[in-house]
Amino acid sequence: MKVIAFYLPQFHEIPENNEWWGEGFTEWVNVKKAQPLYEGHEQPRIPLNNNYYNLLDDNIQVWQAKLAKEYGIYGFCYYHYWFNGKLLLEKPMENMLKNKEVDLPFCVCWANEPWTRAWVGETKVLIPQMYGGRAEWKDHFDYLLPFFKDSRYIFDDDKPLIVIYRPEVIDCLNEMLDYWNELAIQAGFKGLTYAYQNIDFDLKSDKDDSRFKYNIEFQPLYARHDMFKNNHKYLKALRRNVAAFVEKHFGIDLMRYGVGFFNKSNQISYDDAWGKILSRVPDSKKNVPGAFVGWDNSPRKGERGEIFVGDTPEKFEVYMTKQVSRAKNVYKKDMIFMYAWNEWAEGGYLEPDTRSEYKNLEAIRNSLINNNEFPW
Repeated sequence: MKVIAFYLPQFHEIPENNEWWGEGFTEWVNVKKAQPLYEGHEQPRIPLNNNYYNLLDDNIQVWQAKLAKEYGIYGFCYYHYWFNGKLLLEKPMENMLKNKEVDLPFCVCWANEPWTRAWVGETKVLIPQMYGGRAEWKDHFDYLLPFFKDSRYIFDDDKPLIVIYRPEVIDCLNEMLDYWNELAIQAGFKGLTYAYQNIDFDLKSDKDDSRFKYNIEFQPLYARHDMFKNNHKYLKALRRNVAAFVEKHFGIDLMRYGVGFFNKSNQISYDDAWGKILSRVPDSKKNVPGAFVGWDNSPRKGERGEIFVGDTPEKFEVYMTKQVSRAKNVYKKDMIFMYAWNEWAEGGYLEPDTRSEYKNLEAIRNSLINNNEFPW
């Protein structure tokens, strides 16, 4: 069973982030400034041994790969940021390509969203996402080609596997993917295997997923959708509006100090979410199961954040053991996409911290052992 963990590269400085968010910005800034929003809220999260690493240090990527492999992670899926020829946060992936000591399979997920100030509740676009035409598509493919040719790159059906985060926002989607496929064949491959990640594509009434072999059930967002359908956004909006009224007229900050509805409307049960994951019936043969270790994006979004409460490594091991079994027996797949290796500011990380040390990694390994899937 191939457990493939999504990998965030935003742990080093870039000029753009320094301009947009302040000098010295990396994901660690969000992690360190986090505050508990209610009694028992475990923030900030602290990496074990204060390992606030810099991903421009080759030794860190070597350490990550060795650690992942030791505990049964098959590979990383690197988020890749390409804006019509403009690259952001590209150095960790480029450095990995050059450094064969980073001995772990990998694939690429094009995180094809515009960057905005949504983290702080603003709509300002920092860098737009435009797709261009065949010339721009070829430039993008040519950039990715050395990665596809690397011996560590993950193949499926003898083709490089590439994930598109949000296909529903690409107006030239099919034309672009067809052209990339042509270019891959010209480069000596049998083509490309496409997968998509975002649930919004599934929700389109006119969705055309004919170019995609796989639909990754990105968790816990699929579970959240199954739990709340359209009601969750309504409840969050109602909470914000009522809390704003009370604060304005009575001076009471219900969002921070309230109880009941005002504290719990942005909290979701970890157990309930996993219950939905483990009872989900795949929509089609394209579905690939997902898994998540935790979710708490309040370090990024503050009181507007969403928190899955009640997670423990022990629970995670039980749920992950069942999901590995379901991947084989229900989905008939040999891979699970894991949220995540190092999404520290969203609570989705397997790297050791002071809270659980290595226990979440041990849960991954034990879930594979329990299903006779470790070692491969």
